[in-house]
Amino acid sequence: MADPLYYVDHSDLREGRLAEVRSAMRDLAAFVEANEPRLLAYRFFVDEPGATMTLLAVHPDSASLEFHLELGGPRFRAFAELIRMRSIDLYGRPSPAAVARLRQKAEMLGGGTVTVHSPEAGFGRLRPPDQVK
Repeated sequence: MADPLYYVDHSDLREGRLAEVRSAMRDLAAFVEANEPRLLAYRFFVDEPGATMTLLAVHPDSASLEFHLELGGPRFRAFAELIRMRSIDLYGRPSPAAVARLRQKAEMLGGGTVTVHSPEAGFGRLRPPDQVK
């Protein structure tokens, strides 16, 4: 089994748009849950002042991330008027195609940076639902 990819992005919420961002987050999360059964985790967070949104996703492999970017691309555009993306950090070994798509996403949502962090040591006990015994 390939090592999972850990995806974290941070965005600033545009002033006065928190309620719309929360609605868009719920809609996107429901869509992803219904259409991407391989995705291991997909969670949105908002800081206490309601100024910053963070997305945490865990993909079992790069193919899952690529599928997510293809399927969700049109839905990500709904956030363009609501946020300004600051950064995407990806932990693992994504394909070059996935990294290119992430750069396009970051540009579309405000021009944030994309940084890939290569694994050096450690372990994980995450398993896709179809591999749990």
